[in-house]
Amino acid sequence: MWTKTSSLIVDGLSANKVWKVWTDVNQWHTWQDDIEYATLESEFKKGAVLKFKPKGGPKINIELIEVRENSMFIDLTKFPLARMYDSHELIEHGNKLEIKSTLKIEGPLSWLWKKLVAESVASGMDKQLSRLIEKSKNV
Repeated sequence: MWTKTSSLIVDGLSANKVWKVWTDVNQWHTWQDDIEYATLESEFKKGAVLKFKPKGGPKINIELIEVRENSMFIDLTKFPLARMYDSHELIEHGNKLEIKSTLKIEGPLSWLWKKLVAESVASGMDKQLSRLIEKSKNV
């Protein structure tokens, strides 16, 4: 198993604003420059499946396996003999909000998928969190 966590703390931003940006999957491409598109044709809830196309990569399905409104969600990407989990959390510290993402990959071929996918995704986590914060400030 391999894990990478990234976290930023911002002052004066509400969890509700970040949640609105996170759950508007069809607009992810406006603040994530490494994807062509992401679409969700149902509610943002456990069991929903996102259609996702990273730039330069194949179309994939990402399943929401846990969702707690204004608090967190975990998505799952299945690869042959590996699974990648991406946990997204909103943690309030008084007037400050911590936005935390944890990427985890496990399974017999996790070493391969780590090299092919997970390391690249992890390398952009800080930038993605910064862009999420900027987008959320304008909601």
